[in-house]
Formats: sequence, C-alpha cells, structure tokens
Amino acid sequence: MTVPSVSLEGGSVRTSATLGVGIATCDAAEDLATINKPDMELVIWRRALPMCLQTWLDRMDASCLPDLRILVRPGDLRRAVEPHLDEIGMPAGDMRDLLVGDVDDLVSAFAGIARSDLVDVRLERVSHDSCWKFHRDYVEARLLTTYRGPGTEWVQPIHAERALRAQKRFKGPLEHIRGNDVALFKGNCAGLGSGIVHRSPPIAGTGCTRLLLSLNKRSDASPEPWPRGVEHETPLS
Repeated sequence: MTVPSVSLEGGSVRTSATLGVGIATCDAAEDLATINKPDMELVIWRRALPMCLQTWLDRMDASCLPDLRILVRPGDLRRAVEPHLDEIGMPAGDMRDLLVGDVDDLVSAFAGIARSDLVDVRLERVSHDSCWKFHRDYVEARLLTTYRGPGTEWVQPIHAERALRAQKRFKGPLEHIRGNDVALFKGNCAGLGSGIVHRSPPIAGTGCTRLLLSLNKRSDASPEPWPRGVEHETPLS
C-alpha cells in the first residue's frame, strides 16, 4: 500500500508572536502537514469532538479504557484494535465507533504527513506521572491527542532550556494542549535545534485517568506489524 503525501494547502493556518516562533494552529487535519515546513516545530489542530463522546469516555470505568500498542497500515486500525476493545469490556456501539473512527482518521493523516506505510499507534490509559519530565522527543515527528483528562503541557522555545534544567521547579509560563486538540510535534531527530520541550501533566494521586493517543513512525522499539508476523514492504512513491 502506498500512502499519498498530504498537501500543505488547505484551511487556515495561523502563526503569531503569542504562539511563538515555529508554532502554528490550524482548523483542518490536512493543515497539520505544515509541520513539514523547515521553520515549523509544532502545529496544533484546534478541534471539537461530539460532546456525547466526551461524556461517554469521562463516565467510563478506567478498566474499560484501551491500553495498547500496535504497528499498523492505514486502513487496518479498526480490525487491529476491535479485539482488544472487546477483551477489556469497552461497550460496543456508536460511541466506540466514533472513537475508533477518529483514531483511524488520525492514523491515515499522520501516515501521509510522515510518508510512512506503517504507523506505531499507542492508545494508552494513564493514571500515573508517565513522562513527567520536560523533554524533547527523540523522533522526527510525533502526533498527540488526549481523549480524556488533561492534555500535554509544553513551553515556548524561549523558556525551553530553563524548563529542562529546573524540571519540577519550573513554575512557567506553561502552555497546555486542550483536550481533543491534535498536536504534531517535531522531534530532535528532525534536525539540530528541533523539538518543542513538553511533558505529560502530573496526575499521580489525583484519581484522574487519561486516555492518550500517540502516533509515531516505525522505530526499533515498535512491535511487529499487525497482523503479527506479516511484513509489508511497499515503497513510497
């Protein structure tokens, strides 16, 4: 399967002094591809999902939230995750279909932007201070969205080195990715000086359980492609 590249043209992409150098917001999935511009470090798609989906997820017992990692081709996501959702007891129906459909759409969008036939998908329930340290991702690019709980925290590039040094002592200014917004971060593998400093929000002891989606290109840490033991070697055009 050959994944097409995503055009840089599309809806409205906004940059401003308030957002910071190399940071933009947009109104459409296709505009996440702005991250491929050399001067871009972070693109945030401001969006809203149906309130009924948010309510459904917020009311769900945490044990029924997915916690999985798979390496899939665009289009295979639904077939790959449905058995896991059945196993953990996530209720089937319209709301589950909305969630899986959204993840599927984001996998396809990321594959096109990253020009990757395989996408490393992590859909995780998080109830601890996972990745609480300020850091830059050791990747070319990473897509993040939070379906439940507080979103990823990040700092403007001008404050990055101070946040890395201070860690828990850093008192801000601190930015937040809103729930359901989609953030596409460039990592430090994209080039010298690349990578927005960010962290997972500290939630240990609060009783909060997040549902986080993280999409990456295939790496040495990725699981075997789904279905297990089946390799796909279609070159990109």
